[in-house]
Amino acid sequence: MVKAFRVVGTFRSGVKNQPFTMDVVADDKDGAMEYIYSNFGSRHGVKRRFVVVSSMSEIDPSESTDPRVISAFRK
Repeated sequence: MVKAFRVVGTFRSGVKNQPFTMDVVADDKDGAMEYIYSNFGSRHGVKRRFVVVSSMSEIDPSESTDPRVISAFRK
């Protein structure tokens, strides 16, 4: 069963660290981490070791404004 996660952390952008908060739909925390790594790798060309996650928590899907989360939990 899929769940919604809120991931907070930073990634290296040039010489600075850029903060991010992202809502993710995944089966478990490992799947959410894999999505974060692949997303920043493809969009920003960031290696996995430069993506630092400070917190990851399961959220109620109704709290999210991310279209992917809304679509995944539409009734």
